[in-house]
Amino acid sequence: MTTTELETPHGPARVSLHSADQGVAALLLGHGAGGGIDAPDLVAVARAACAADVHVALVEQPYRVAGRRAPAPAKQLDAAWLAVAEQLAATTFDELPLVFGGRSSGARVACRTAEAGGAEAVLCLAFPEHPPGRPEKSRQHELDAVAVPTLVIQGERDPFGKPRPGPHHEIVTVRGDHGLKADLDAVSRAASEWLTRVLRPLVS
Repeated sequence: MTTTELETPHGPARVSLHSADQGVAALLLGHGAGGGIDAPDLVAVARAACAADVHVALVEQPYRVAGRRAPAPAKQLDAAWLAVAEQLAATTFDELPLVFGGRSSGARVACRTAEAGGAEAVLCLAFPEHPPGRPEKSRQHELDAVAVPTLVIQGERDPFGKPRPGPHHEIVTVRGDHGLKADLDAVSRAASEWLTRVLRPLVS
């Protein structure tokens, strides 16, 4: 693993790079609103991706690098993410297919930026369909707007709700809640199988 800082319009972001043996593609993973890249599900998926020959970049948003716990506004998160993705695509991951992903808030960022960032697919961990107890505040439109293959891995007891499947996205439900810690093996397996399947036509 190597760690580097990349400049964004809203301060430096920190990127932890995990290299696969061959590296047929690259997966960028963002963290949740109040957490970091050491979340158990992010760590599990990063390991599974590397084992599936996919490089991984775990991206810490500038507000976390600056020591703040309160997340930045969505537009700032998206701009910082795209700046990191553009730099990685031009250097470390040159010409490799890119998959955007993340947990919770990071999953929303991945969905909102997939088209602008040229992502070939999107991997969502614990997509926050709505705030707890507020189903009328749905974020389903962010998921529905993604036009590339998308996987959502969701805990069966997630208080943030469960998004609906759609033409471009599939939902895998696992034991547990929003933290996805109850069955990390199931999370890893779902991510690995999906990555292998969606990337096969891109790298063959």
